[in-house]
Amino acid sequence: MTLSTHSLYVSTFTGKQFYPLAPTPDQIDIEDIAHGLAYQCRFNGQTRHFYSVAQHSLIVADLVPPPLRLAALLHDAAEAYMGDMVKPLKQLFPLFSEIEGKVMSAIGLRYAIGSFDDPAIKRADLIALAMEKRDLMPNSSEPWESLRGIVASPMRIAPMSPQEAKAAFLSAFLAG
Repeated sequence: MTLSTHSLYVSTFTGKQFYPLAPTPDQIDIEDIAHGLAYQCRFNGQTRHFYSVAQHSLIVADLVPPPLRLAALLHDAAEAYMGDMVKPLKQLFPLFSEIEGKVMSAIGLRYAIGSFDDPAIKRADLIALAMEKRDLMPNSSEPWESLRGIVASPMRIAPMSPQEAKAAFLSAFLAG
């Protein structure tokens, strides 16, 4: 079966058609991103409480210097359109990562973000991951290789509802 770049689309919260195989900046909408991330649980839902990708993004944005906050807030924005695939599965599907990269490029163009790969964002993402493991996954007692040398922030995570996370995400976006 051959797939056309314009035969597969995702219907978004705002009613747009998003084409993951041919993403363009005009398909991107911050309302769709905020909504999609707020209603998606991290770690395939294998957490103590519901904890959204939107809230994760807010934490990462809070851990970087102000000039990087927008890029940090949007560092997982492709997941609003493609879903949040856990890292062990993502490594098995390189095409998924390739498509995700194209989606992130369209998001970067839409919001004038040159790169989401700043080392400060990567480090903040790992600090947030260490916090999440500590606060939301108490039965995951084994060490995670990706967290070697990473210390969780002392701040504790208080999970937000999807509605709270969406509102906070949009507020952070508008604050720049």
